[in-house]
Amino acid sequence: MEDIREVEKLVASDRCDVCGAQAYIRVQLDSGELLFCAHHGNANKEKLQPLIINWHDQSEELNQK
Repeated sequence: MEDIREVEKLVASDRCDVCGAQAYIRVQLDSGELLFCAHHGNANKEKLQPLIINWHDQSEELNQK
């Protein structure tokens, strides 16, 4: 569910709102934005689905390191 607008790339200083690990997923909602590590993003995606405006996932970068 990627929005056609360009989304700013997440960097190492972006941290998961749940656990503080490096964020690889940015979720835009009407009420604001959430950052998640790959684990917590995938764990919460189904619950957030009705509220998501944009789901930006960079977790493919985990395999490139």
